Amino acid sequence: MTSELESHSQQAKVWLETLLSLMGLPASAQIQVMGDGALLPGVWLLVDPAPLTPEQCQHLLGERGATLDSIQYLLNTRLNVNADWEEHHTFIVELDGYRLRRQQELLLLSQTVAQQVRSNRQPVELTDLSAAERRQVHTIFQREPDLETESQGHEPDRRLVVRLR
Repeated sequence: MTSELESHSQQAKVWLETLLSLMGLPASAQIQVMGDGALLPGVWLLVDPAPLTPEQCQHLLGERGATLDSIQYLLNTRLNVNADWEEHHTFIVELDGYRLRRQQELLLLSQTVAQQVRSNRQPVELTDLSAAERRQVHTIFQREPDLETESQGHEPDRRLVVRLR
């Protein structure tokens, strides 16, 4: 890890732990860097669920990961606010394996949709994905030479469309 990335990662960790403390949650975070080969590359901040009750974990996750997504969005916005685009770092906030499980679900969903689009030759719309999940699905489909994705609509009715190129 470069010294700049290490410095930003430490700042992200401190920011996240401060927020958790202000929320009354006695949790700490560990830093793990995932390389470009990972489905979600970037700096992962792993929140330790051990000191949290199941209710506190659920509160921190929110419905379908919405609270965790919001915290991740705020963290990325705060740490990248004055950085040039080339200097942006991606920070992923993880709690109790939620993102890894959801990552696998999105991968399976993407495979199913890819098969459906190829066999029916018709576009398929994916609804009910968060902005972070839509970005992840876009990334998954970048590896498919015969398929393309596009986000359509406006929040809260934004959807991802998968179609043949």
